[in-house]
Amino acid sequence: MIVERSMHESWLSNAFLLADEPGGTAVFVDSGAPLESLLEAVEREGVKPTHLLVTHGHADHVAGNDQLVELFSLEVTSGPVETGGLRIDALATPGHSDDGVSFVVAGLCFSGDTLFRDAVGGGPADEMRRSVMDVLMTLPPDTRVLPGHTDETTIGREWEQNPFVRFWRGLDGEDGRTCTVHGDEATIVVWSPDYDGKGKALVRLADGSEAIVGASRIQFSS
Repeated sequence: MIVERSMHESWLSNAFLLADEPGGTAVFVDSGAPLESLLEAVEREGVKPTHLLVTHGHADHVAGNDQLVELFSLEVTSGPVETGGLRIDALATPGHSDDGVSFVVAGLCFSGDTLFRDAVGGGPADEMRRSVMDVLMTLPPDTRVLPGHTDETTIGREWEQNPFVRFWRGLDGEDGRTCTVHGDEATIVVWSPDYDGKGKALVRLADGSEAIVGASRIQFSS
């Protein structure tokens, strides 16, 4: 199995090339990063790309779709794929977006913006919890997680160390700090560094609803 990654300097979004073997069959996973190194890998390994797998439709994950389709006449899909020696399952993981999908193949999980190292995607907390805990955390602990942004991790590491997962498992209590989210009073339930180091939180609003939001939307009470 061959895996090549490219990351966008500003968005920190990843794009991947996955191939079954040198001279074999390949797919791309997302396209929101510079494609040159992935195209070089296609040539170097002598592989034939057949599909472009899309974890969700946000711009920082689909920016290069047209270029890849034009170059290789790829089939673009968010569903399961069988091509060459690759057998790729598609797991519905909505929350960050309604169309969120994670792809699983041969001990790898391309998690899009659902699960990151030490964080999860932003969105309604109940949907994110279901996608993370009921879907991704049921994968084997040694599964490599290749997220939509920055560094890879494993299911086992996130099960033990991810602040959101630990809270949902009942291992850690609430943060408890008060804040406002776009001017609305809220309480920080979980805080994590997020993939960009700026912070992400599960917050509980005054009406009892919960959401996962980035630090830029939060103002702490003085």
